[in-house]
Amino acid sequence: MSEQSKSGFAFGKENYKLFAIAVVVVTIGYLLMVGGGSDDPNVFNKEELFSTRRITIAPIVVLIGLGLGVYAILKKAKD
Repeated sequence: MSEQSKSGFAFGKENYKLFAIAVVVVTIGYLLMVGGGSDDPNVFNKEELFSTRRITIAPIVVLIGLGLGVYAILKKAKD
């Protein structure tokens, strides 16, 4: 029997580390999207709401994190 079968875990140590990094990257991406609100409901701040950080950078960071998560799941653990 291989080591993976003996340990009872579906993934290796490296897979779990990569997946944890992916979760952190996705969380950072969502944190980059937060904000843009106004305390006064009669004021609309277009520059803050539709900033490059929220519209472009944050979704790219989230997609990178999701891709890393898929990679972590599909990566074959070393024997």
